[in-house]
Formats: sequence, structure tokens, C-alpha cells
Amino acid sequence: MPQNYQIKQTVQFTEQSAVSKEQSENTLFDILLEDILDNKSYCQELIRNVIKLPYAKLPEFFSHHCDLVEDPIKWINKFEKLISENEESFVSRTMRGRMMKCYTIIESKRKELETTRNRHARRKPPMQYINAECEERYFSFREVKSKVNGMEDYTEKIMFLTNEKFDYEQASIDFINPKLPDYSDQCQKEIDQIQHLIRLTDEFSKQQMRKNAEGIPFNKLKINCNINQLVDIFYQLHRELFVNGKPILDGNINDFVAVIVNSFVDKNGQELSPETIKTVITPSKSDKRPKPHKRIDIDKLL
Repeated sequence: MPQNYQIKQTVQFTEQSAVSKEQSENTLFDILLEDILDNKSYCQELIRNVIKLPYAKLPEFFSHHCDLVEDPIKWINKFEKLISENEESFVSRTMRGRMMKCYTIIESKRKELETTRNRHARRKPPMQYINAECEERYFSFREVKSKVNGMEDYTEKIMFLTNEKFDYEQASIDFINPKLPDYSDQCQKEIDQIQHLIRLTDEFSKQQMRKNAEGIPFNKLKINCNINQLVDIFYQLHRELFVNGKPILDGNINDFVAVIVNSFVDKNGQELSPETIKTVITPSKSDKRPKPHKRIDIDKLL
């Protein structure tokens, strides 16, 4: 194994995700029991993988190993600590970006796992707040509304409500509360309301941009590459490239969406979709950004 991938500190994993050669079904992600002598060599293999794997494969790597252990939240917390203890392995600018990506993936995966765990462990609400029930679960829009109100990202809200709507429509319902509205209809109305708010936010953002232009006329720039390639440039400047420990471009996701939407049109002169831009620039949506061979690597141009 190359010397520059040797770890400095180990973390004691109470549960390892290594598999035997006979059980291995994914040669790219699997860590073989035959290659693991002790906890240190297991830690070494984990760090080697996050350094060598292509960027686009990292989310799948974390998910794959979470599926192999009984307590994935505890395992991923240990992995996060392992990366933190070995930050010296990510000293270059390129490697530092990879480390930040790992932290982003871990945070997203932890939220996903905690949501799943809470869904199974949560206390059932009183019957007057349950819209319907099936053998596997119950459906309470009052509970769903409370969760949606606690989310900040519009895309996350819509995805959650859409999943709830589809789960209900595909379930074999055993009980329907006649005193409450249809669960699917309530989810759809909430989705419609959020999408309306997105359109209003976009319009207000355009008005604010026009005010901030101080009367200087300008035409939006036309992009002749793929939209996700342009958005990925902003993602790199915000999430992967740093100056004195700070991102080259600093701001929240809504700021970047407003700048991109109000500054560019596609190759056909059509307006860009704020929802599409927001999805591409969201850290957990790595599958929506360009594949490595199509990526415009800003780090090479600096």
C-alpha cells in the first residue's frame, strides 16, 4: 500500500463491514476479511478507499458499508472520527476537497439513517390524528406537516411529501378515518403550496436583483455547456476549493441559485429552473453533478 495513504491514528470499530471473498458481491467497495489482520488494517482500508475511489462513487461506498453492519449510525460516526483523526492524509487542496465531501456525505447519510430509525421508534399519535393505517405503518398528516415545517430545504420538503403520497397510494389500506381529509390529497396540496412559494421566492429574487443592479442594464449570459457543468463550477468554488480555510465563494444555497438563475440562460436562450439548480448544487445530490470525465476541473485552472 502506498506510504502516503498510511494512517496516523486508528479508531476502535466495534463492528466491521468486511466480508469474506465468497460473500463479496461488489469488488469495488468490499473490504475482504482475508485482507484484515486487525482493527488498524481495517481503518487503513477505509481511508485508502475514500482517497482512491472516484468522487461520484463515494456516496455509494458509504451506503454499501452501512448496509453491512447492524448499527449503521454508530459505524458512520466512527468513520467520521477516523477521518477527523487522520486529516493529515488530506493535506493537498484536492484531498481537502475530498475530505469535505466525505463529511458532507456522512452528515447526509446520518440524517437519512436517523429519520429511518425515528420512523420505526416514534410513538403512535392518538387515533383522531391518524388518517389511515395499513399492516406496515400508519399515515398521519398532522405528524407529516410538523416534520415538513422543521425542514429548511424546499426540495427536501417536496421529496418527503412525494414519498409519503406514493407510500400511501401503493399501500394496502386497512383503516381510513372518515373524519379527516384524504391523506394523499393533503400531501399534494402541501406540495402545491410549496411550489407556489418557490415561484414567488424566485420572482422576488429577480426583483431584488434588478434593484441591486443600480440601473446598469445587462443581458443574461448564454451557456453552451450542460447546465450541471456550470452549476458544478459554483459548487467547486463553494465546497471544494478554499483560501485560508474559507471557501473561495461563500454564501448559502439560495444565494447561489439566485445568482445563477438571474445571470444565465441555457443554449436555447431559455430561463434556468431554480429547482434544477438547487438540486444540482445541494451537497447530497452528487449524482446530479457531472461525471468525472465531463467535469470542468477549476482546481487545475487556478
